[in-house]
Amino acid sequence: MSRFAIETIGDAVLYLGDCREILPELGKVDAVVTDPPYGIGRSGKPRSTSSHGGHKGYEDLGWDVSRPDAETFNAILRAAHQHVIWGGNYFADLLPATAGWLVWDKGQRICQADCELAWTSIPQPVRAFEKNRAAIAQDGAEHPTQKPVALMQWAVEQTDASTILDPFMGSGTTGVAAIKLGRKFIGIEIEPKYFDIACRRIEEAWKQPRLFEEPKPKAEQLTLLGDA
Repeated sequence: MSRFAIETIGDAVLYLGDCREILPELGKVDAVVTDPPYGIGRSGKPRSTSSHGGHKGYEDLGWDVSRPDAETFNAILRAAHQHVIWGGNYFADLLPATAGWLVWDKGQRICQADCELAWTSIPQPVRAFEKNRAAIAQDGAEHPTQKPVALMQWAVEQTDASTILDPFMGSGTTGVAAIKLGRKFIGIEIEPKYFDIACRRIEEAWKQPRLFEEPKPKAEQLTLLGDA
């Protein structure tokens, strides 16, 4: 995989490139925890005096023009034993049915969504996490759709994985969460600007004391798309 830029930071291996090219060259890992593009145009908009919303004031790099296709989702499902995929409601036609949804209650009742949903392959009841969206600012938001570190730690904790893969790494929040929990991490990001941010944030997390949680029992795998 020498044609890809690779950074190793402690227990994290980070790839700069297209996940569609890199995933087939990776071995199977324990869990994917990711927040893919939803295809709703939140990759950035210029800030103005009348603009509001977390996606404003970021350079629009065009990564949220479209969502990943079925082939990409199949590759993601094949890549791991367990999965947590944020924005699962945007991919209902591409993912198997599940009961194991995760709900992030943003603590806001304004024009934006009150909650966000994650599809999981974990056979458990629906779980909810309440964290005000303002917590992103406390983490130093550097990406238009960045999620709070605490939320992604909770998402990682839903798995029993020792190695976490995020094929849409963005600014590296999943990696920060994994490192804080003492998990190994593999991240893939196609945009150089966000790859550099992710490297810095994960390196900073690696230098800090880490938490260690007892893993949960392994979950059953779901049938892949088209494999029924």
